[in-house]
Order: sequence, then C-alpha cells, then structure tokens
Amino acid sequence: MRSRHLWPVVFAGLLLLLPGCAKVQDGSNAIVVGGDDDGYNGALLTEPYDVPAQPLSDTDGKRYSLARDADSPLTLVFFGYTHCPDICQIVMATIASSLQRLEPAERDQVDVVFVTTDPARDDAATLRDYLDQFDPDFTGLTGDPATIAAVGERLGVYIARGQELPDGGYEVDHSTPVVGVHPDGTAPIVWTQGTSSAELAADIAALLGEGGAS
Repeated sequence: MRSRHLWPVVFAGLLLLLPGCAKVQDGSNAIVVGGDDDGYNGALLTEPYDVPAQPLSDTDGKRYSLARDADSPLTLVFFGYTHCPDICQIVMATIASSLQRLEPAERDQVDVVFVTTDPARDDAATLRDYLDQFDPDFTGLTGDPATIAAVGERLGVYIARGQELPDGGYEVDHSTPVVGVHPDGTAPIVWTQGTSSAELAADIAALLGEGGAS
C-alpha cells in the first residue's frame, strides 16, 4: 500500500506551496497566514477556521463534534488512516513525542484527535488499536465519508478516494496538516508534516502560556 499526501496551499501575498504536492479546488483548502515573525513554528491563520459542528463517532460509539466536544485548552486534530504506510505514522509519532516533552500540567491541557480518512477499513476497533500504539488517551473518530470530507474541508484538509491497486486495495489522497483547535470553536494555527516534535512542543507550550494564539 502507498498513499499520496496532499498539502494545503498557503496564500501570503503571493501563492506559496507548502512542501509536498497539493490539490486544491475553488480555494477551499487555502490557508491565509500571518507573518514569519510571530514566534511560532506553525502557521498562524489570519482568519482562523470555524470548527465544524457535524458530529462524528468516537471509538466507543459516542457522538463527537469537534466544535462542541473539543473542549480542552488545545486540541490537535489530524486526518489520516491506519493503512497509511508512512506519513500518517510519522506525524502521529511526532505528536506523541511532542507531548512527552511538555510539563505534566501542560500535557493535561492538550487533547489529540485522529479522524480517519478511510472509514470503510478503519472501524472502531481498528482505530483504537492503532492509536493505542501512540497514546491510549488519543481520541479516534470515524463516520460516513461525506461527513468526514465536509469536516475536513472546513479545516483545510483535502480528502478523496485514491487509485485502485492491483491487490484490490486502494490509496487515500489527503492533505496532512495538524490543526490546533480551541474550545471557542476556532482553529487559529496549523503545522505541516515536517514540523519536529521539539518545534511542536515549543508551540504548544507557547499557546498554553498565552492562552492561545490571537
């Protein structure tokens, strides 16, 4: 199995492409970022995303809405799938490592949510087993493909069924940002897949210390 991971497009005066490839339609995945002198390794959004309220389902079968249930001071949201052979695992490991760098009081203020881009194969048990490899406290979400795609689009994440493979499997095309969500229903910051655990941890600590990015 292999997957193609597609990055959001950044508009900052001129059209700049984040590392990797991208597929954007109608500007729906565009990210408007502030300057590079804001002190963050991630990209602060000039216009924070409005977190969508459509409910998904967690691995216990309970309804979970990012707009209503992501109520910690900071929730890190990543869209991926368990059959991904490379980038998804790397990003999830980076997130887990970044949390280990935080002070215990900081770690307690951060939640992590993994939204599957492949609900046909990622049932609740599969998601739970996958996330437990990184941290048992991570939340896994699934739902019908249309709802997942709609939630992702609102957060600048592109998702599409990819190429059919000779062995009967298939790829899942999706962009790979880590999105920082606040309990007020906004997402003011994103990180690329190339962000290191040290850089992510530094940003998390700064966001918590400042009460969030403004």
